[in-house]
Amino acid sequence: MPKISPSTVYAGGLSRHDVVAWRNSVFVIFTLCGIGLSTWAARLPTVKDALQVGPQQIGILLFGIAAGSIVGLVGSSHIIARFGARTSIVWALTIGAIGFAIAGFGATVGPSFGVIFAGLVIFGAATGVCDVSMNVSGAANERVLGRTIMPIFHAFFSFGTMIGAGLGALAESVHLPLAIHTGIIAVVIAGAAIIATRGLQSEHIIEDGQETVPDDDHSKSWRGRLSIWRDPRTLLIGLIILGMAFAEGSANDWLAIGMHDGHDVSKPNAALIFGVFVTAMTVGRLGGVKVLDRFGRVPVLRASAALSAIGLLIVIFVPNVGVAIVGVVLWGIGASLGFPVGMSAAADDPKTAAARVSAVATIGYFAFLVGPPVIGFIGEHVGVLNALLIVLVLVAVAGLVSGAAREPKR
Repeated sequence: MPKISPSTVYAGGLSRHDVVAWRNSVFVIFTLCGIGLSTWAARLPTVKDALQVGPQQIGILLFGIAAGSIVGLVGSSHIIARFGARTSIVWALTIGAIGFAIAGFGATVGPSFGVIFAGLVIFGAATGVCDVSMNVSGAANERVLGRTIMPIFHAFFSFGTMIGAGLGALAESVHLPLAIHTGIIAVVIAGAAIIATRGLQSEHIIEDGQETVPDDDHSKSWRGRLSIWRDPRTLLIGLIILGMAFAEGSANDWLAIGMHDGHDVSKPNAALIFGVFVTAMTVGRLGGVKVLDRFGRVPVLRASAALSAIGLLIVIFVPNVGVAIVGVVLWGIGASLGFPVGMSAAADDPKTAAARVSAVATIGYFAFLVGPPVIGFIGEHVGVLNALLIVLVLVAVAGLVSGAAREPKR
């Protein structure tokens, strides 16, 4: 974790205490988001059994999160422009917790496919808004610090997924009803969100010597924010995030089920193997800060894509569970840096940070929109593991266009 000198005065006249509190608040917010998503992912085998459906139906169900997320992402830059990142995060986490609890209730009482789907749409929309908001705030904190820290923020998301996966495995082993499990997690997330956001600072803080953005600048209008979609760099960074988000998201949605159905491991062990994946991602993000500072974004992104591809091939084609777990580790490390590096690249220009982050995140979340149903549909015919071959194609594309994330000249 980067050290902060007590005597340093930062942009906007922020003190050491202000910057540390801001950084720590972003840590907590990323962690809360990870806990929510991972809790649901770890309990998917239980949802599948409760509904008595196959992979294709689970893919359609997961479409609810993705569809809601796209709505949240598309509207996020305008919401942030109107209310600011801090307020957006508080409301997004609170509303998302409500949707999360509704989904858990629907999976336990009935169970009801429609209720689960509705809860996941709410959860997804709130997650989309929170995703952009916390990345915009984190990128602003990174600019104030003047050093790479975004992967560490995302490492705390991974810490959250580790916590969620561990609690999910424990809940599976004691057969805790999903409604009780998700209800407890929802209360924790909503309560912690109110406390954690107190330390956030404005994302509009500029470095000393920089000019403020005029009120009539095009970036402050909704038309101006939408114009960022015409920038080729936006689209290329979006492709990087698309491929790496697919590598990460496919594990969130299908790794536990793939290990259970394809490698014949028990449901509690499948949840633990998913925990291995998120642990590998956490290690990759923590170690990635020094690697990025030494080698730069582009070489690291290309190496990450290669590691993900190797890991996926092992998981898909090697029948030995022990070796497959090694593949899970490589897959996790390879997928660890794509999203945070892409977000940092999208936020290089403070003036367009919210709009560009919103745009590239929307492209990336397209993986979550089409990924679950596509993998589910193909998995219905060839098995979930073989369906994961689709991920290799998008990971290769991400590696090829990684030059778009190159650091700007100072």
